[in-house]
Amino acid sequence: MSSTINIHEAKTHLSRIVDDVAAGAEVIIAKAGKPMARLSPIAPAVRPKRFGILKGKISVADDFNAPLSDEDMAAFEGR
Repeated sequence: MSSTINIHEAKTHLSRIVDDVAAGAEVIIAKAGKPMARLSPIAPAVRPKRFGILKGKISVADDFNAPLSDEDMAAFEGR
């Protein structure tokens, strides 16, 4: 959604306008009715994923996917 405001209103309400833009709005600032600038939100920086950062620090048991015993299954199900 885009709205157009005059430069005087932009100067008067800059803090509120920046909050609106940060929330996703787009604002066009006009001078004497002529659009002069566009304020739009900055896309958040995407941090690169670092694969293998925990290599050697954690391990998964060999029987991780093994079926649970009847006793463990009963406890898990609250029986």
